[in-house]
Amino acid sequence: MGADGSTKSRSTKVDGQTGNAFRSVLICHEDSLLDREGLSRWLASFSDLAGLVVLRERSGRKFQRVKREIKRVGIARFADVSAFRLYYKLFQASADTAWEAALIADLNKRFGDMDRVPMLVTHSPNSPETEAFIRECSADIMIARCKVILNKRIFTLPSIGTFVMHPGICPEYRNAHGCFWALASGDEKNVGMTLLKVDDGVDTGPIYGYYGYQFDAERESHFRIQTRVVTENLDAVRDKLIEIVRGGAVPIDVSGRKSGVWGHPWLTKYIGWKRRARSVHA
Repeated sequence: MGADGSTKSRSTKVDGQTGNAFRSVLICHEDSLLDREGLSRWLASFSDLAGLVVLRERSGRKFQRVKREIKRVGIARFADVSAFRLYYKLFQASADTAWEAALIADLNKRFGDMDRVPMLVTHSPNSPETEAFIRECSADIMIARCKVILNKRIFTLPSIGTFVMHPGICPEYRNAHGCFWALASGDEKNVGMTLLKVDDGVDTGPIYGYYGYQFDAERESHFRIQTRVVTENLDAVRDKLIEIVRGGAVPIDVSGRKSGVWGHPWLTKYIGWKRRARSVHA
């Protein structure tokens, strides 16, 4: 990172030809080093990374999320949510943090350094300063790695569109923690990531691909699984994004499929998932 708040990007190669294939922007949270360091380098390896929007959320933002979740599931069920968070913090977070640090180091080594990239640090992806910054970037595509719903005036700024790598199979597992809820529901065939284009809804836009890997339901945490469905498929996602930019990608028809909206993990559902996984391997 430079003293001027910029990071580095680099020239790209597509089909063996050196040059800038298309311009891109990445939106991510300040505390997500996987996105800021690893995925930014990945995106810069095959596109002209024109800008980074880094979200430094205000203190009240987390409280607003808590209020929304309580409204959605009720006080009693939110206690289940809180119990899972406490369990995860006490028994899994430390190991997952170390695992993620090693993963980021591997990604940084794999994709290398970047040349300087303009960076905006802001409290919201929907702020006027964000809009002005993205407009200045003149991006073809934008990758949104954030927990905030984007306003239409923001996600329509890139000429081709804004895309998300959603940790869940859509439309069955929309909104939050789709991988967790597929596992908690015993629906292992639908544990994966969806590449979709942002529209006015929540994970309802055109779908361009599904991606997964051979996860270990018994031993891996929900965090590792929802991370690896992305990182194990970076080459395939790169190829699909290039295909989208070139106009050759066709959205997947999901008409007639059930659509589900999910929220934060529950401890009771986590216990059920792990019991079921242990019984399979017993």
